[in-house]
Amino acid sequence: MAATTDAGAAAPMSHGRILRALSGLYLGMFVAIVSSTIVTNALPRIITDLRTGQSTYTWVIVSTLLATTVSSPLWGKLADLVSKKALVQLGLLIFAAGSLLSGLATDPATLIAARTVQGAGAGGLLSLTQVIMATMISPRERGRYSGYMGAVLAVGTAGGPLVGGVIVDTRGLGWRWCFFVVVPLALIAMAVLQRNLDLPVRRRKVTVDWAGAALITSAASLLLVWVTFAGDDYAWLSWWSAAMVGGGTLLAVLFVLVETRAAEPIVPLRLFRNRTVALAVVASLLAGVAMYASTTFLSQYFQLSRGQSPTAAGILTLPLILSLAVASAAGGRIITRTGRWKPFLVGGAVLLAVGCALLGLLRHGTPYGVTAAGMACLGVGLGLTLQNLVLAVQNQVRPQELGAASTAVAFFRTLGGTVGVSALGAVLANRVTRYAEPGLARLGVRHAPSSDALPDLGALPAPVRAVVEDAFGHATGSLFLYTVPFALLSVVAILCIKEVPLRTSSALQAAGAAGTGGPEGDGRDHGADLGRPHGA
Repeated sequence: MAATTDAGAAAPMSHGRILRALSGLYLGMFVAIVSSTIVTNALPRIITDLRTGQSTYTWVIVSTLLATTVSSPLWGKLADLVSKKALVQLGLLIFAAGSLLSGLATDPATLIAARTVQGAGAGGLLSLTQVIMATMISPRERGRYSGYMGAVLAVGTAGGPLVGGVIVDTRGLGWRWCFFVVVPLALIAMAVLQRNLDLPVRRRKVTVDWAGAALITSAASLLLVWVTFAGDDYAWLSWWSAAMVGGGTLLAVLFVLVETRAAEPIVPLRLFRNRTVALAVVASLLAGVAMYASTTFLSQYFQLSRGQSPTAAGILTLPLILSLAVASAAGGRIITRTGRWKPFLVGGAVLLAVGCALLGLLRHGTPYGVTAAGMACLGVGLGLTLQNLVLAVQNQVRPQELGAASTAVAFFRTLGGTVGVSALGAVLANRVTRYAEPGLARLGVRHAPSSDALPDLGALPAPVRAVVEDAFGHATGSLFLYTVPFALLSVVAILCIKEVPLRTSSALQAAGAAGTGGPEGDGRDHGADLGRPHGA
């Protein structure tokens, strides 16, 4: 149990104790990040091996993002009701099971289903890490530990593509080991959490909004299916499109109605009455489009347009990865030192737009210096915006709403990325066919490759390969141009956020002042009503 002062309020946890408590969380985050970056870099080889196409490539990513999206609010709500340690361990267990099943998959449907399980576990790891940090550490000091998280991010994101490339390119291993390798890491993280994480919470009756979770999952899934197949299997303006859009809209309306009446809503609508929360959610949703587009399609660009191996593709994306990690770590430390956070958000959003614009210049023959500059701007922009949007929200909500508020921001960021990846994947497939047709016609090839097919470049004649590589390069540049308006809108949303000084007390100190107690893991049914809001 946290130490207390004579006044009864919980004393701040020591630096060493916080690091020990966060060690398992950092390891869990590392597992989730490595799994994502390994798989993204290996996907072109996976899709070729399974003899499938671009829609499967997109859905292997989207299934994980969708599961992460819809599960994050549920994990956040449970974090406000039951033991956070037990929840994050459950998330690791689900994640490990999904990874194992993904490695054993023999067809696209099984792989997508297993990736969905993996995404549900990742949703718990990513959202609960933010919630637990917010519980233990004051907003003013949180930047310091976000910096450590940036270091974890650097190792995971920089090492993942390289390790994944080596695994895929190594005879006797292959892409399946990209999934198998994270399972023992997840089990180690569970053991570290069991030993080191101990949070005071309070008994509370659990009420879970299952109806809300089912409705938002159904609404998002239906709209994503529409975006993926519209323009290929049926026209954008058709009765199929009308039925799917209408059905998705109806389910979304029902979700809002259910949330207004639920005892413990999965997304508390009252949070959006707070201007900072509402604007941060909008900015996160818009930034999510650029974030997931870059991590999904840049590796594919280097492999299918530039003809690089998975290992080389991982090395070539290092400017994005390292700039994101450095900006996150350095920005967090400066915010802790100065207490100012809005200038970093504004600057990050502007760099995000600049990076997307530079990557919009991508073609097959684009000099690598231009590509690296675009990736660096994009990485710095993401590093300065994503964590600090969560920080701005956590600074303005009551301690007992930290879980729901933190995961609301993460939810809409991932939702934006999910919709963006699905839509952009469909656009990419269509544009590749369109850009390839003239060149193939000049070569006497009557039919362009299917818009859903991912080519095996090594099996193509040299002239045809050159045309296909050029088409993939041009199509990828077009995708990033589509993300520029979203990035610019995120700048507008962030400019409208009012900067409020960061609090200097943590939720645990508020809990001590309110007289709550009982460490997690003591066998009781805990809740997270951590006390009165700051200033109450």
